[in-house]
Amino acid sequence: MIHSVMIFNQLGKPRLLKFYEELDTATQQAIFRDVYGVISKRPDNLCKFVNGSQSVVGTGHRIIYRRYATLFFVFVVDQSESELGIYDLIQVFVEALDRAFENVSELDVIFNFDQVHYILSEVVTAGMVSEVNLTEVSRAVNEAKKLAKPQSESSRLGLGSFRRGFS
Repeated sequence: MIHSVMIFNQLGKPRLLKFYEELDTATQQAIFRDVYGVISKRPDNLCKFVNGSQSVVGTGHRIIYRRYATLFFVFVVDQSESELGIYDLIQVFVEALDRAFENVSELDVIFNFDQVHYILSEVVTAGMVSEVNLTEVSRAVNEAKKLAKPQSESSRLGLGSFRRGFS
């Protein structure tokens, strides 16, 4: 099971934190600080899989991460998940973001957090991998964009019904 997904920059500023289990805010912050502390000190030439035995994350959990430009994409999983499978899932998630934002950047993640959460929910649902096919994820995101077309000012205010009359 996937316990959490985190996106943060090199300075430790969280850009997305998603926990798939009920934790209080203090515990979530402690886990984030611990994960950032472990990952930020690791050289780039080391393995991207870290056992959580010496951390707040806990024994039986693993930290799997990838770094893209200034962002770290981190999944905290238990022993039942394949390390390489999650590593590939991070790649699918980033490629889906890249297709949605055309060369995704940290600013895209900051200002379009609702869309980032939607893409993540297409890939991971309730801590379980739901879709790894990039074409299907992109199709679902494009359909959601079509449905979310902005309404005109008069229709948001309900003025259209006054002009047409009541029926």
